[in-house]
Amino acid sequence: MHEYASLNGVLSRSYNADFPVSATGLLYGKGVFTSIAVIEGEPFLWSKHWKRLRANSAAISLDLSNIDEGLILQELRATIVANRVTNGRSRITLIEMSPGAVWPGEPAGGTARFILTGERRTQTEPLSLTISNFGLNSTSPLAGVKSCNYLENHLALEEAGKRGFDEAVRLNERDEVTGGCMANVFWSKDGKLYTPSLKTGCLAGTTRAHFLENFECEEVEAGVEELVSADSVFLTSAGLGIKPASVLDGKALANVHSSILAFSSF
Repeated sequence: MHEYASLNGVLSRSYNADFPVSATGLLYGKGVFTSIAVIEGEPFLWSKHWKRLRANSAAISLDLSNIDEGLILQELRATIVANRVTNGRSRITLIEMSPGAVWPGEPAGGTARFILTGERRTQTEPLSLTISNFGLNSTSPLAGVKSCNYLENHLALEEAGKRGFDEAVRLNERDEVTGGCMANVFWSKDGKLYTPSLKTGCLAGTTRAHFLENFECEEVEAGVEELVSADSVFLTSAGLGIKPASVLDGKALANVHSSILAFSSF
């Protein structure tokens, strides 16, 4: 994480953020976030990130009446400049500051906006994958929402790491492939590309959307056997770009096509 962060438009040291202890966002994780690649000093795929922030906020009834796209983008760019970021990443968090009924407190001003930047994620290449022991409930109201309640994803990633893997693919309650802990998943088989459909509960990733706009790829509800029998597998995210996997639970995977790897702007 870089030195400066923006809280409601005010730049300060990143460790100086001040939140009311009764904030619903702090106590229960009521908030949403997005991670954005910064390329040559500019946020990459900005419009897609803003669209998802709005949609995810609506899904959890987070009030954005005092926050608009121009305001957020201005504050994001100011944070990028303050930290002298040329190529890296940023994170925007929108979080509920008002207290809830269970732990009432003084009103604190609705939704706060918190922006930070950092270096790109370092990750081995290619990745080693496993099937996660942590399932995903596609019927959850948080399925497909990039909310601040992201502990399941972190626990799944930590558990995979303890078993010696870089990432893990999570399955839903129907044993359908949904995605990685921190990324979307794609695979190729017999010359065709596939990725889980949003019906599985997977996240509508911005890099995923960008990829689907540029490659012929089928969105499917597929069982784990389809992934296990795939020729190649790769992950996409704003933090990683496009990263191929070398193995899936010990099975060696073929190289991802060079046109796909060349497409990555990260």
